[in-house]
Formats: sequence, C-alpha cells, structure tokens
Amino acid sequence: MNVIITATELVSELAQPTAPVVLDVRYQLGGPPGRPLYEAGHVPGAVYVDLDSELASPPGPSGRHPLPDLDVFADAMRAAGVRADRPVVVYDGGQGWAAARAWWLLRWTGHPDVRVLDGGLAAWEAAGGTLSVDQSTPQEGDFTPVPGGLALLRADDAAAVARRGVLLDARAAERYRGEVEPIDKVAGHIPGAVSAPTTENVVEGGTVFRDASELAERFASLGATAHAEVGVYCGSGVSAAHQVLALAIAGVPAALYVGSWSEWSADPARPVATGPQPG
Repeated sequence: MNVIITATELVSELAQPTAPVVLDVRYQLGGPPGRPLYEAGHVPGAVYVDLDSELASPPGPSGRHPLPDLDVFADAMRAAGVRADRPVVVYDGGQGWAAARAWWLLRWTGHPDVRVLDGGLAAWEAAGGTLSVDQSTPQEGDFTPVPGGLALLRADDAAAVARRGVLLDARAAERYRGEVEPIDKVAGHIPGAVSAPTTENVVEGGTVFRDASELAERFASLGATAHAEVGVYCGSGVSAAHQVLALAIAGVPAALYVGSWSEWSADPARPVATGPQPG
C-alpha cells in the first residue's frame, strides 16, 4: 500500500465518488496555531485537526507530545468524517512532520488506508489545486481506534533496540552530538543511537520525499534495512513519525518511540551520550 500521494493524484481522487477524507494538520513548533491558516484557505472538503489537543496529550513526564487519549482521538477522527472503509489523506504546510504524526496515529490505531500528501499544501497549489475557505462539516465517521497496527516503543524498548538493532535519531545532527539543545534540559542522544536527520528524507531545499530507492540507500547506509530491527525517535515524537513514514516508503518497517528525547532526557537516571558516535 502506498503511504504517500502526489497532489496530482489527489486532485483526481477528489473528483471520484469514493473520494478520500482529507485532514488538514498544519502545525509549527512554537509557532501560531494552524486553525487560522486553515480558515484562510484549505483543500476543499478538508477538516482541520489540531496536533497539540487532538493528536497528543498535554506535555508531562511522558514527553512534550505524548500519545493522545484514545477517546479524544476517536472523537476528533469521527468528527472529521473518518471511516474504516474510506481512504484518508493527511497534509500540512509542507514540512510533513505533523501530517506524518496523524498518518502514524491512524495506522497505529488500525486504519487500513492512510496517505500523506507529498509536499503538503504548497504542492497542492502548485498542481493547480484550488483553495476553499468554507468550513467543512462532514457526516460523522465510525472509526474506532484499536492500538497495535504499527510498532510502538517505550523508553526501555528504545534502549534495547539501540543495543540489538538500529535506533535512528531524527533530530538535527548538532542536537544529536549534544552541541546545542534549544528545547530540552539535557543535550545529547540515547546511547547506541545513530544520527539520521529527518531533513535528509526530502529533496535538497524542498519538502517532497526522495524516491524510494534513494531512501532505501540512505537508510541501508545507516544499517536500517528490512532485515533489521529499526526504531526511531526525535525530540517529541513528531519528526520521528516523518522518519517512520520515509522508512515505509523505502520498504523498511520501523517502530516509533513517541516519548522520544523529551521523555528520555527528563529522567536523570537514564544515560546520555554526546559526540558524533553512537556511544
């Protein structure tokens, strides 16, 4: 099953009787809320979903973007018209991180057909897609989340994957090395993890994913292949979902450590490595 869709393909599919449900998940870390952007113009028929309140629980010991309460998530998805028997397409402003988080949650909770719009809203407009300012009010969906559709890591699981498999750190390389830490209290990385910045999943200077063969080559050079046990983390479990999506494009199943560095580094008992090597 494809995990991404091009803007041209989405234009065509939205004209069909079995058009997918479209979710707008525009979000910027530390930036303004995404709803005003949605209200100013969105893919026709798309429903806005808020990452902070509907795709995550409030920040706490489990990290900055813990798993959402399943009832809250279910209500949000049903209000958006999500059904188990209807495809879903998710997009954001172009970075792909927030859209990937929604993709991962829907797949983790059992939805069989979810894709991310490659390149986000900018790609939609570039392909000639129109924007709407109408508030979408879809018929209520019937989606019931059942966790377990994708692999999930807790802190101890992530440490184990770093020892026996490949644990990828999706943050910027300087954060991995511990040279800077703009958000969390402790700088560095999980011992044994390999640096694999999410920004290298896309074409240089852009937001569109590299093709599957390029991604497969990239991840293979890091030891992440279809035959390895692969896990991914980032700062708070959002950009790491983009990495899991990129791995899926490359044909490599991977588990997501949702708590990520924001959870790991909050516990002073957990070890921390610094420098360019896994440690």
